[in-house]
Amino acid sequence: MSTPENDGPTIGHTDNSIFIDAGIDHVWKMTNDLPTWPDLFTEYAEVEVLAQTGSTFRFRLKMHPDESGRVWSWVSERTLDEERHEVVAHRVEPGPFEFMDIRWSYAEEGTGTRMRWVQDFRMRPEAPIDTAGMTERIDGNSKIQMAVIRDKVEAAARHPEPAR
Repeated sequence: MSTPENDGPTIGHTDNSIFIDAGIDHVWKMTNDLPTWPDLFTEYAEVEVLAQTGSTFRFRLKMHPDESGRVWSWVSERTLDEERHEVVAHRVEPGPFEFMDIRWSYAEEGTGTRMRWVQDFRMRPEAPIDTAGMTERIDGNSKIQMAVIRDKVEAAARHPEPAR
């Protein structure tokens, strides 16, 4: 995903995946339902969908306050390709990032689904953390969030909501 603002070398890169013991359609539906992200992720306090054009969503994410009480917030855009089970996303308001591009992919694997997140980014020189530090932070946090999501998606697959 190259755009004019990120034609330089991509410095920050993470690539994480996790096996989820649930069917791909279930995993896709749960993990791409933006309004439920505060229940799915431990770090998000609020999601506001600002616009939808076809399968592209522009939304604002707000995190829970950090250790100093600051609430981080930004606008992102996600385009879903349900047929290919892929999502491409980028921050519209990059904040301390020069750019942040994310690709989610889902693949059937045995009886379940392999969910993968690839993130490419570069920090601004004046950001409070450098690209190497942010790479380490994002890599570690992605593993934590993926495990939380896996547990919630698997639990929902085992105990589906009754039809109304």
